[in-house]
Amino acid sequence: MMPAFITLSLELPMPSDDARSKAKHANAGMHDLRVVRIGFLLLDNFSLIALGTAVDPLRIANMLVERTVYEYTLIGANGNGDVVRSSDGIRVIPDVAMAESGAFDAVFVVGPNPIPRKGIGAIMDWLRLQARRGTALGGLDTGSYFLARAGLLNGYRCTIHWEDQDTLLEQFPKLTVSNRLYEVDRDRYTCSGGVAPLDLMVHLLALPPGSPTLAARVLELLVAERRGHEERQVTSLRQYIGDAHAKLDEALQVMESNIEETLSIAEIAVFVKVSQRQLERWFHERFGKTPAQAYVEIRLLRARQLLYRTARTLEDVCARTGFTSLTHFSTRYKAQFGISPIADRRRYQKAL
Repeated sequence: MMPAFITLSLELPMPSDDARSKAKHANAGMHDLRVVRIGFLLLDNFSLIALGTAVDPLRIANMLVERTVYEYTLIGANGNGDVVRSSDGIRVIPDVAMAESGAFDAVFVVGPNPIPRKGIGAIMDWLRLQARRGTALGGLDTGSYFLARAGLLNGYRCTIHWEDQDTLLEQFPKLTVSNRLYEVDRDRYTCSGGVAPLDLMVHLLALPPGSPTLAARVLELLVAERRGHEERQVTSLRQYIGDAHAKLDEALQVMESNIEETLSIAEIAVFVKVSQRQLERWFHERFGKTPAQAYVEIRLLRARQLLYRTARTLEDVCARTGFTSLTHFSTRYKAQFGISPIADRRRYQKAL
């Protein structure tokens, strides 16, 4: 026996004149936007979350405006139709190949992890061509590295994921690199990793030809809170304390800012204006370790970052993280990570 289907007829109430007036006021200035063409250059091992958090605000903006104002195109660095694999293994088919792409108002490099050092000459040439055309250029996650490598961040403020700041500054020491979530400096737009591209895109949607109203409504639909340009990336132990303990956060900031020339715990306590005993109590309650142990952990994490992301010698890494003895450094490193510094670097490089 065939199943019976029941058709329901619903009569939806028509919006009142007052509701129409409110909607019209909310959308004021959103329907006269000019079309903006945006390209996202996908490199092998690109960050999928960076791409998603950058594209979705544009999609929602188009939905709110009720027409395609922000045209976005996925660009592949290889041949037309070649699949590009993200860092988490998900494969994406670009809309167009880099060599066959047209004109854009802005192009964002969706950076990979890890950063490749070879075989990127064609990418550099293409980015320089975009700059000569007057295209605004941006970097998502590690995308800033490729703009810097092409010489397109000279004289601009920029940022990058905190794990890659040393790589950027080691190769391009004259760059102005901040620890902010994102930087907008004239026609250069850069941001750190994770969901920071969302913050950058919302900022750009608020600028002409967009509007603050449009940006605010995009955030509402994404159920997200706005994070401003001044906010900084959170690293190491600070991410575990939230907003509840300002003094503890301040102490960790002091430690992170004094890695090469270390301070005593007593000096840190004086700086944050608490007793050393109180500081030790807070660390024990929150982390189950002493301030001194936390300080060493911060320095060792920094050392590992330098070993992974730069070509500095072991002696240089040791000195830059406040260890006066190479033997002591190696011993503490192996106790922390279960592997010697040299073996850890080799293992990381072999996995690239």
